[in-house]
Amino acid sequence: MNYPKQVTIGDITIRDGFQHEEKFIPTDAKVWLAEQLILAGFKHIEVTNLGNPRGMPQFRDADEVMKRIRTSKKVGNLLDDVCLTAITIRERSVERAIRAKEEGYGPDRILMMVSTSESHQMQNSGLTLEEYWKMSEDYVQRANDAGIKVNGTVSTIWGCPIEGPTEMSKAIDFTQRWLDIGAYDVEHADHDGSASPDRIYKYFSMLLDKIPHPEKHIVHFHTTRGWGLANVLAALQAGMTHYESTMGGTGGQPANFVDGVPVAGTGAYYYKDPNIVGLVSTEDMVVMMDEMGIETNLDVDKVLDIGNMVEKIIGRPLRSECIRTGRIPKNMK
Repeated sequence: MNYPKQVTIGDITIRDGFQHEEKFIPTDAKVWLAEQLILAGFKHIEVTNLGNPRGMPQFRDADEVMKRIRTSKKVGNLLDDVCLTAITIRERSVERAIRAKEEGYGPDRILMMVSTSESHQMQNSGLTLEEYWKMSEDYVQRANDAGIKVNGTVSTIWGCPIEGPTEMSKAIDFTQRWLDIGAYDVEHADHDGSASPDRIYKYFSMLLDKIPHPEKHIVHFHTTRGWGLANVLAALQAGMTHYESTMGGTGGQPANFVDGVPVAGTGAYYYKDPNIVGLVSTEDMVVMMDEMGIETNLDVDKVLDIGNMVEKIIGRPLRSECIRTGRIPKNMK
């Protein structure tokens, strides 16, 4: 088996992980987590969503979170080498990111998103694919002009929770389109855990044949059906080097019920048990790669300590095996 010798892992707990929680995660906890992730060596962190907080009240503190991370004395100059990302699905949220950047606390990178499934695109953004691409051509340029990198995400690559099977080659065409209109990199997302390892390997092999720049591609897997790390292994075998994940395998579709109040979110949950839809666990992926001899440039023990604390922040056992089992001992006593 032929794996990369080094990978980059971005943690997106504060945004994707917490967006699925049905209680508001305190601002202090979000800032603490960002600081700890930076101290553990993470260079890529998603910190908030700049969309309308009426639909996702988990992010009503978006500006405060970004301001406090930017001015944190705990991380100091380490921030110079860290890319902070915020989600900006629609026009107003991109404009909000640009204003925040102009005021000195905004994100280094924003994320815009298309789905290969038309119905998923409409549910996620309120626009058709044609409408979203037209908007993106304008707003990617506006963001770039403001000094903000843009990640263009492609979703429903391996299947859609609404429509069912999708055509993988369409996602490769969408990837090229993102790069052509000025996106800095592209996230390839299995948002509902539809992908199996064989199709993961096939897709990323096809992708690197067409666009052979692994540094431009971000691997984003959910482990809804328990296949997350198997899919990571398949992506490694295909040659992928950039991954993202969440502490404790948290995350998924935005909550439609927060602090006892129904909210819009993105509508009804896709699955009967909403807690099965999280991402690959950061802790488990880091430990697995460490055991495989793949360099992550992360403090593995600190990652596990952070994972234990995130369980306390959220208030329930999460989906990391390694925060319970720990690392495999390296030396015999």
